[in-house]
Amino acid sequence: MGIETEYGITGGPDGDPVTASSILVNAFARNGVTRINWDFGDESPANDARHMPLLTSVAPMVETHLANTVLTNGARFYVDHAHPEYSSPECRTPLSGLLYDRVGEDVLLHAVRVANQTSEGMPPITVYKNNTDGKGNSYGTHENYLVDREIPFAEIVRAMAPHLISRQVILGAGKVGFETEYFEELAPRFQIAQRSEFFEELVGLETTLKRPIVNTRDEPHGDPERFRRLHVIIGDANMSEVATFVKLGSTALLLAVLEDRGSGVFPPMPKTPVRAVREYGADLTLTHGQEAVDGRTRSAWDYQDELWNLAEGYVNGGDGSAVASEAELTLLLTNWREMLDGVRDAPESVADRVDWVAKLRLVNGMRERHGLSDEDPRLAAIDIQYHDIRPEKSLARRVGLRKLLEASAIGEAFHNPPRDTRAYFRGRCIAQYPNEIAAANWDSIIFDLGVDPLHRVPMMDPLKGTAELLGELLDNASSAEELLRALGTL
Repeated sequence: MGIETEYGITGGPDGDPVTASSILVNAFARNGVTRINWDFGDESPANDARHMPLLTSVAPMVETHLANTVLTNGARFYVDHAHPEYSSPECRTPLSGLLYDRVGEDVLLHAVRVANQTSEGMPPITVYKNNTDGKGNSYGTHENYLVDREIPFAEIVRAMAPHLISRQVILGAGKVGFETEYFEELAPRFQIAQRSEFFEELVGLETTLKRPIVNTRDEPHGDPERFRRLHVIIGDANMSEVATFVKLGSTALLLAVLEDRGSGVFPPMPKTPVRAVREYGADLTLTHGQEAVDGRTRSAWDYQDELWNLAEGYVNGGDGSAVASEAELTLLLTNWREMLDGVRDAPESVADRVDWVAKLRLVNGMRERHGLSDEDPRLAAIDIQYHDIRPEKSLARRVGLRKLLEASAIGEAFHNPPRDTRAYFRGRCIAQYPNEIAAANWDSIIFDLGVDPLHRVPMMDPLKGTAELLGELLDNASSAEELLRALGTL
């Protein structure tokens, strides 16, 4: 599993976000961290999991001309459209996924500081870990999960749509006001989630137009006969470590339930899923119901309650080891339950874990202290400043959000990859042989030994290439040539 985040950006030459984003990526690489290019040879964003032709869908573009690099921790840092994007390495567990997502904030912060210190006369660049500019433009925080290819895609939609629609009740990052025509009549002054109002259909291929609740991109970045990659585009960028952990953990655990027990054990989805995801996101009472296909009316809270009970029963039955250890699963289920009960019964009790509750408390405090109207721009400024990645400016750093990570672990993961996925092999190779690697991507590395031909090493299994399997071999290979000979590819 892993998270890829497009960060909001301001400043830079002429206020151009593409130029500013490129400056950040190049500043990070120029500072001696890494300069490995990305290999686009295996990119296939137009592949649809439904095996449908592209009639009304618009295939996502592959922007090969924009700044792009691979990091020694196995992650990717690049420009996507008009945003700097950090894609974490492949992670085995939710806590590992949280760690490498959190490292992304430090990668962006490092790049911002280098760029601003070395670019004289340039308006300073500022970066935000959010999902909307407040002017109708939304950008993504996408999750990725490894799924067994044997699971029919229709079953994934049926099982996972209720979770993806309703999880915002505890995982939303919150937003002041609204940005789309859908809410012009209702005009909510605050929404639970940043992204929900931007979704327009249940299933589809796009990520920027006609955004779907369940994305159909069939690009496994691994052996296509064995794996799917569920590309989740509906969700917010969380500043809360606990929220990110629960986001990854709950979704991965429910996918494990699906693989082992089928979609029939899941609650049925709402009859009007797009309406549900939007209106759940604007319901601060958490009581708004939507009729499901079984005729029962459910709120977002009701869905999450059913799904938590499903997940708990699965774990109590001795399952879930593919997702995390017993201790980590207990931590996950405990926080998921406490956040769910807290947002309904005592929101203040989970303001240290639920982003939208923490942000709403800040907004309400400012409004009440100064007698502000709902349209006062100072409230929108609080919204944005909550997501500022600069420690001295970030409001999220001041509200007492609960920590799950040690600073030492974050510092270690800034430079080093996870040890239990193929990211270990990628990161170690980039660190040890930077001058002998032509390019890399998720499922291969291309070595350049100075003589033709180039040598591609495939990595089609995300759970191979680990420290346990290849650590000693890498320790003993002083050059890329020695490594390739030891691997038997020369």
